[in-house]
Amino acid sequence: MDVIHHGAKDGVTGSCHELVLDFSCSVLIDCGLFQGNESRDLTIEFDVSNIKALVVTHCHVDHIGRIPWLLAAGFRGPIYCTQASAALLPIVLEDALKVHFSSRRMFDAIKPLLSKQIVPVNYNVKQVVPLNSDLPFSIRFQQAGHILGSAYVECFLPNGEVGVFSGDLGPSNTPLLPDPIPPKFADWLVIESTYGSKVHEDIASRRVRLKQVLEKSLQDGGAILIPAFSIGRTQELLFDLEQLIYELPKSEVARIPVVLDSPLANKFTESYREFRSLWSKEAKEKIINGRHPLDFEQLVTINSHKKHLALVNRIKHSAEPVIVIAASGMLTGGRIVDYMKALLADERTDVLLVGYQAKGTPGRDLFKGRPIVEFNDESVEVKAQIHKLNGYSAHADANELTDFVSKIDGLKKVRLIHGEPKSQLKLKERLLEVLSNVDIELACEVPNIMN
Repeated sequence: MDVIHHGAKDGVTGSCHELVLDFSCSVLIDCGLFQGNESRDLTIEFDVSNIKALVVTHCHVDHIGRIPWLLAAGFRGPIYCTQASAALLPIVLEDALKVHFSSRRMFDAIKPLLSKQIVPVNYNVKQVVPLNSDLPFSIRFQQAGHILGSAYVECFLPNGEVGVFSGDLGPSNTPLLPDPIPPKFADWLVIESTYGSKVHEDIASRRVRLKQVLEKSLQDGGAILIPAFSIGRTQELLFDLEQLIYELPKSEVARIPVVLDSPLANKFTESYREFRSLWSKEAKEKIINGRHPLDFEQLVTINSHKKHLALVNRIKHSAEPVIVIAASGMLTGGRIVDYMKALLADERTDVLLVGYQAKGTPGRDLFKGRPIVEFNDESVEVKAQIHKLNGYSAHADANELTDFVSKIDGLKKVRLIHGEPKSQLKLKERLLEVLSNVDIELACEVPNIMN
């Protein structure tokens, strides 16, 4: 078996991995968009004639964003994903094409194809993948705990081996989604290393840190801006804000309005409500007790662009306390950019960075403390207070990745992908401390084939 990496080989975007089963038959795992400094031509540069199926691990754009170009290149095979991902995938692609690429026509062209090609699969169900050959091949999705519908994929190969693609693994002990549980056995593993060199702030203490930042921000006055990915990060934030309001009913925190200004995030939040059978035990218990962590009294949702612009203007001139959550998480576009342009130069503004900021993005510049940040060729002075809350990462950290790998029996080979070279190297060093007789490779250092 060979695995050819068409993306996320030495970076954290553009996940796309071709599992070659024989000289005329392949299965593609994800087909994502390159972002930030990794951005490149979107045209599919590899031959799709041998690709019999696409397997989607989850619906972040860096894992599915090039599917329209894959279809344009002629791919007409089935697209396997979990039930929740099947609901989310068209929404993400529609937003990416219409908003980020201004290409309504392209989405209208692929929409009927998606409806025919998407094959929803339940978790923990072995799904046979027809290959139009004598090669027996099947997959099984398991909870990855990264975002709603996310999964790692067990691949049952014609030669009897079991291979696993991790997709993106979520951290342990998050309150909204269940923890990822490693497979009992695998011959080889292709695993992400986004935070292979870092250990996150403890999940249990992130609510305390959030409370401290909010209280300080309220003392300063002005708006609290939280750029967040529409799917995953936004819902985790809403969960914690509802908990703080519940615990502190008489505090200033409990009285401040929480504005979710993102039509896309609103759609995803509705999907989270629809698929609450996939929530963690803690989240389900809140519903039983008459609370809804994603739909509470202080939450205000904004969909229309007119109301969005009116709110930006109002906050700019009134400096009233308000929490605004909006996309995009790396400040590369979306409604959060309007807030940044209007409020970053105001020292009363507080910005909470709660997710990974890729190189070459405005979010990375804020993270690094740059005094000037560029938004669509417009320079904006930064006088706002910038806070970093690492506890909201949707990715497993170095300890959690190591623990996941160490619990898998039978491993002969591990390939580290989806991480900057430093992260891949650091994770390899950690894995070598706990694994024996396992070949650990860095995608950034080896030829583009896994033998």
